[in-house]
Amino acid sequence: MSDFVANAIAARREMRKLFAETPLQRNDFLSQKFDSEIFLKREDLSPVRSYKIRGAFNAMRKHLMAHPDQARFVCASAGNHAQGVAFVCRHFGVHGVIFMPVTTPNQKIDKTRAFGGDNIEIRLVGDYFEDTLTAAQEYCESEGAHFLAPFDDDDVIEGQASVAVELLEQAPETIDMVILPVGGGGLASGVVKYLQALSPQTTFRFVEPAGGRSLAAALEAGHPVTLDKVDSFVDGAAVARVGDRTFAALRGVDPAHVLAAPEDRICVTMIEMLNVEGIVLEPAGAMSVDALGDLCEDIRGKRVVCITSGGNFDFERLPEVKERALKFQGLKKYFILRFPQRPGALREFLNILGPDDDITRFEYLKKSARNFGSVLIGIEARDPADFPRICGRMDEAGMVYQDITDNEALAQFLI
Repeated sequence: MSDFVANAIAARREMRKLFAETPLQRNDFLSQKFDSEIFLKREDLSPVRSYKIRGAFNAMRKHLMAHPDQARFVCASAGNHAQGVAFVCRHFGVHGVIFMPVTTPNQKIDKTRAFGGDNIEIRLVGDYFEDTLTAAQEYCESEGAHFLAPFDDDDVIEGQASVAVELLEQAPETIDMVILPVGGGGLASGVVKYLQALSPQTTFRFVEPAGGRSLAAALEAGHPVTLDKVDSFVDGAAVARVGDRTFAALRGVDPAHVLAAPEDRICVTMIEMLNVEGIVLEPAGAMSVDALGDLCEDIRGKRVVCITSGGNFDFERLPEVKERALKFQGLKKYFILRFPQRPGALREFLNILGPDDDITRFEYLKKSARNFGSVLIGIEARDPADFPRICGRMDEAGMVYQDITDNEALAQFLI
């Protein structure tokens, strides 16, 4: 037995003093949909609703074993890592200083404070995470505190590997494939290292947000690289650079096995899991399930585990998620329409729509005494095929319009 395997098993054993194992559940809906046997490893059901508590617990536990007088820990995070660190600080009775960007939603700040109680102090520093991280590291140097990295740390990786320890104990039979979400790579590297040692027949697929493919970029370059731009929507996995230690464990991955999940498609999966299964997943937590559609041929008839990595979803974001899901499915479009300012013009436009079409937004962008004005209009349909018909009728009526649904620049300011 390797040291890594032994340490992961020890981490899992010690964690039972803090929280129960997360369940491995067969999902009948997904199994029927993909003609496979699909299991969900429900990390969204941990005490902090993500797997991050595992790495934070193991890193803090091992540091306290080596430095029993160390009682001050620091992290920089706007989400799940902060909540995991806060929870573990209270468990060990140590002091934690958690640096978060000024722009962090109050819901996340309040949850972190609730988990840590009097054992933590939250400092809001910087508009961007890079500024927050710098402030946290400077504090560590000046105060002699210990920095708890979110993923690129050997003890953190061992802690995340406890997911795989539980997985093998819970699985009814051999696991053919595990689908792993990837951000910084802590979870993926830990699970891969453990299962390669004890379940070599298991294969892997990795899923990154399309707007943050740090692992794919590292595999192409042969080393970790920093992405020039990252879409922050999948905030639990939108990482500009995969870790050095995590990449060391993943450098042998076949690039073809690293999938990109479009952000809008992830929203469709989130809505489906909520409506059909009553499972609340954050964007990063839904990525492994979202990838199933890309793997239909590979997984048919096989036993597959999707790791649902987190469920910290702020329901104030639900309207945005629904909007993005409808757009991806082709059920909602936005137009800027040159609209005549005369009686009866609106009624004429309404006659263009079908009985199942709905106007969800109608807004004059510029009001004046001119004969025409610009209108922003949002239309929702039951079938994507309705839109060619709508556009055809607007053309027949001689209307001047522009479809801005996929124009990110305009949509950002107008929608």
